[in-house]
Amino acid sequence: MTEVAATGAADAPLPPAGRGEFVGRWPTGAKLFLILSIALLPLALIAIFATLRVTQIADTELRSHLRVAAAESSRAIAIELVGDMTALRVAVDALTADRGDAPSCARAQGVFAQQSAAGTSFVILDRRGRPICGEPFPGAAAFARQSDPAVVSARLIDGAAGGRRGLMLRIAGRANGISAAAYFPAAFLQQLSRPSGFALDYGSTLTLGNQRLELDPLARESAFERREAARNDLAVAGLALEMQVRSAPISSPLLIALALPLLMWALAAAISWFVVDRLLIAPLRALRGSIAAYAPGDQPDPAMLRALPAQEIRDLGDTFRALSRTVALHEAGLAEGLVRQTKLTREVHHRVKNNLQVISSLINFHARGARSAEATQAYASIQRRVDALAVVHRYHFAEMEENRGVGLRSVLGELASSIRATAPEGTRIGIVLDIDPFYVTQDVAVAVAFLVTELVELAMTCAPEAQLRISLKPVAGTAERAMLRLSSRALVDSDVLRDGLGHRYGRVIEGLTRQLRSSLQHDPLSGAYEIAVAVTGSE
Repeated sequence: MTEVAATGAADAPLPPAGRGEFVGRWPTGAKLFLILSIALLPLALIAIFATLRVTQIADTELRSHLRVAAAESSRAIAIELVGDMTALRVAVDALTADRGDAPSCARAQGVFAQQSAAGTSFVILDRRGRPICGEPFPGAAAFARQSDPAVVSARLIDGAAGGRRGLMLRIAGRANGISAAAYFPAAFLQQLSRPSGFALDYGSTLTLGNQRLELDPLARESAFERREAARNDLAVAGLALEMQVRSAPISSPLLIALALPLLMWALAAAISWFVVDRLLIAPLRALRGSIAAYAPGDQPDPAMLRALPAQEIRDLGDTFRALSRTVALHEAGLAEGLVRQTKLTREVHHRVKNNLQVISSLINFHARGARSAEATQAYASIQRRVDALAVVHRYHFAEMEENRGVGLRSVLGELASSIRATAPEGTRIGIVLDIDPFYVTQDVAVAVAFLVTELVELAMTCAPEAQLRISLKPVAGTAERAMLRLSSRALVDSDVLRDGLGHRYGRVIEGLTRQLRSSLQHDPLSGAYEIAVAVTGSE
């Protein structure tokens, strides 16, 4: 099949709409809550920092008091131990020089006499472990033999087997194997290490390497208890005193003090959002719903507008209510103008139809007075085209109320009758119609009517007894186009057909095809013309 005409270019696609920002799509309430949360969060952080700072200051003050108390206790123990061991050193040196030096032994006994009531004791031993001064105590001889000469040694007795608890110190002479040992009970050391004016509960422990002697126990009150510790060396045989006190515990008041700023932050943001939502966003949402449900002629409910909590939104509602009244008045004016315009359009269409009928009558009148057959055929050809335009105009005028378009079934049916009625004498043309009920615009209907008239007249020119078939069927895969097909044996390729297309009908058919924005296909073997036309709907 050969192509007679081509359509124009397709419409260009519209550019895609851009996407908005992610936060810009959030509801106003969510954005408001986010802004309030960010604005109030620094205040909550400042309050938490202040609470932590107060706790840190209290801990720092507690550590300072603990250091002072630990220094006082360690100094008291160190002074006592150094003084007692110095007295033993003097006695050991004197007895090393003269074992019969009774005054030196008496002086040592006088030094320890003040602490003897608390269980403190000492003993000076010879090379064989026999006491030469003081009172022997358990473990003194064995401990004295294990220590190096001229060195102060210490041992902690923790009483694990139910025995005594305390501290043993040993000092050896420079010759003759004489040594001295002293025992200080834990109760004596505990009383000695008690700091003055320290009202807090504390624990103290005497340490020697990995050995520990607990002087004052400090029981653990909870699993989350925090403690502060201070450790001071006594500068005696590697001994050290460790003191501990309880710091401010991680208790419910502290947790509440830390969580309260965050709770206040969340409540402040939530209350602010709730107030703004109730006073601003919810009324605006209600007013928006009223505007969305607005229809021409309606008016917003005054009771609903008076119930809005914000005066500014009530004023906005009153403004919309006044605007709706103005729109209703304008709608009434437009409706009245539309009625007048419809009447005027009907009158224009009526006059145009009458004028076309007058033109058709004048052509018919002049055709009767023609002196030659050629003139009569020319008048008949013109009259057929005027009739085609009149038919389209009449059916377009009839469909104005429903605005569905022009029905091609009625137009082509009446057009076929008009063509048969105006056919030249001696012409026995036959037209068979198979038209589906499609509707088209007036411009398409005019072009289709003229195209069918031209093709029918071309067929009559080629064969006076031509039999034609006109069909209008849907196009597969689309509901916007229908296929118009006109076939006849008279339209099979021939010299007469080519002559008619070349001198009279070809240019008109090509122009009508371009007007329909489609392509006209001709099958020269079957004598069929096909063209897809745009439709607006069907029954």
